Amino acid sequence: MDLIERIDELQVLIEEAKAVPLSSSVVVNRDELLELLAQLKEEVPEEIRQARWMSRDRDELLARARKEAERIVAEAREQRDRLLSRTEIVHAAEREAERITDEAKERAAKMRTEAEDYIDQKLAAFEILLNKTLATVSKGRSTLRGEAAPNGAIAGTEGTLPEGPFDAAELSEQSL
Repeated sequence: MDLIERIDELQVLIEEAKAVPLSSSVVVNRDELLELLAQLKEEVPEEIRQARWMSRDRDELLARARKEAERIVAEAREQRDRLLSRTEIVHAAEREAERITDEAKERAAKMRTEAEDYIDQKLAAFEILLNKTLATVSKGRSTLRGEAAPNGAIAGTEGTLPEGPFDAAELSEQSL
């Protein structure tokens, strides 16, 4: 199960919590909530590891592109040297060597651009995932603080909770 699914479970747990009579507060199963939060903590590092893998993949792809470009340039130089040794075709050899070198540079630049585009796409997808996660967490925290939810599902009557990390025991005492 991925991070977003865990957050969705947390949201459903809060949305389906039993209402306290004559109040807009709800009763949430502490153990179930704490278990979901623990699972979230375990899955966040996995997302970070995936980002590191994407970064390593990008570095490896760029290294392979550089190595291939160097190999192509070396082959072009060897071919140029062979052609230069034949005096009757010196001019043709120079033009061919330049063409091969330019082609190698173009291929290397293209490979580099493709590698950067690939990594940019992966990082953009990861950024979207993180933004969605952040929005869901922010919504959950706002709900826990008693701020009006966009759909009016849960609203507290005892003011707002303090900013920053909270203690589950304090939260349950305030709910009672």
